[in-house]
Amino acid sequence: MSLKRRATELAADAAKKPKANAAITSFFTQPKPSKHSSSSADPTAAATTPTPFDKDAWVAKLTTEQKELLQLEIDTLHESWLGALKEEVVSKEFLELKRFLKREKEAGKQVFPPSEDVYSWSRHTPLPTVKAVILGQDPYHNINQAHGLCFSVRPPTPAPPSLKNVYIALKKDYPDFRAPPKNGGLLTPWADHGVLLLNTCLTVRAHDANSHAGKGWERFTQKVIDAVAKKRVNGVVFLAWGTPAQKRCAGINSSKHLVLKSVHPSPLSAHRGYLDCGHFRKANEWLRERYGEEGVIDWDLDVKAEEAGV
Repeated sequence: MSLKRRATELAADAAKKPKANAAITSFFTQPKPSKHSSSSADPTAAATTPTPFDKDAWVAKLTTEQKELLQLEIDTLHESWLGALKEEVVSKEFLELKRFLKREKEAGKQVFPPSEDVYSWSRHTPLPTVKAVILGQDPYHNINQAHGLCFSVRPPTPAPPSLKNVYIALKKDYPDFRAPPKNGGLLTPWADHGVLLLNTCLTVRAHDANSHAGKGWERFTQKVIDAVAKKRVNGVVFLAWGTPAQKRCAGINSSKHLVLKSVHPSPLSAHRGYLDCGHFRKANEWLRERYGEEGVIDWDLDVKAEEAGV
């Protein structure tokens, strides 16, 4: 079985038969009745219609200090996410995090990923497009590695050991899977196909692992997870690899969403069940059942860097 049929084939299929349940692009709308939803109207449907976010009006209400501290969020956090997180980014906890990052910069500390990439996950995977969530921990802390997507590295950096184990597990699910060329580790195609690749911490001091842990990112990224669980009412898949990721998913409503758990793909633990976890196929089976073929994730990564939007 191929990872995903060609778009023309899908279009032909769509013309022949109705789609299963709701389309993947209508996550904010009420799903059609199925065994996953009662025949009566969804009581959450009215509340899930997105309220238009007036970014300019929101920015105009910020104080001078808030505008200065939040310039990166204003400029680079996708508007769908900024609208969902607008209250969090002006909280005292988040503003203190931004003051910490400002002090790091003023002290001459090199921080990864580059500032323009801190929120690249939000631009590759806007909130209304999320199909699945993969949770990471700390960004890579060496040069030309972290670029805002968990597990992902830019070419020519080779795939790190944990990511190589991800490829092994994926290959077992889909023998036709094609990894990036030249032993690469670029995962932007997944992000563009609706896989939110989110780290627990979004920044790290160069060559100093976990150096920005406990500074406030954990609260912020939990709000991101909570926003997905709340807004994507028709259901998404959370792939929780390792205990920290599983703790992040503890509050997710399993009647709406699918949470797949396993050990982390790190070489220290992958042999204890990760390599045979079957998460990639399980995710697609669940999405196909709910949304039809257009809900299936194309896990292939053998694309040119320029096509992946690097």
